Amino acid sequence: MKEKLKILLISSFFINLSAGLFGPLYAVFVEEIGGNLLTAGGAYASFSIASGVLIFILGKWEDKVKHQENILIWGRLLTLIAIIGYLFVQSPVHLFTVQIMLGIAVAFETPSFDSLYSKSLTKGKFASQWGNWEAIYAITIGIAAITGGWIAQEFGFRTLFIAMSIIAGISLIVTLLLKKEIKKLLK
Repeated sequence: MKEKLKILLISSFFINLSAGLFGPLYAVFVEEIGGNLLTAGGAYASFSIASGVLIFILGKWEDKVKHQENILIWGRLLTLIAIIGYLFVQSPVHLFTVQIMLGIAVAFETPSFDSLYSKSLTKGKFASQWGNWEAIYAITIGIAAITGGWIAQEFGFRTLFIAMSIIAGISLIVTLLLKKEIKKLLK
């Protein structure tokens, strides 16, 4: 595997690990802040719709941007800020706000990551190299789900959100430290 792919996979691993810690626990948290199943569905829908609409728009814009590695960094920073926002969620309204912020962050990150990753692929190995990313993503989410469940059960959601923030911060730091290498992907 090319070094450039490893760099992007490492950064992606940490951001997906961070998000995956919370995934299966989402509905339990919504109930703790006074929400119900409709709240859980609505808040998740606000994230999905915000990210989907903005990915469509930002993807077109990012095609014209010369420094996609900077967009990826901004996306990772926004993700970190949104995840920290979970620490302050006390009501469904707060949750909707954080979910929309997270949707905006994902909209910045996704097209730039996909573009950078695609540009670093070895010709003739597209399926296996995208397969590497998909496999790492699926395994990471699985490990994160059980780990997040354990952290929340043993220490509570606040500790879980702190752990998520630290891991998202590691992803941002890895992306910043490897900016030069990521920038080489564009050449």
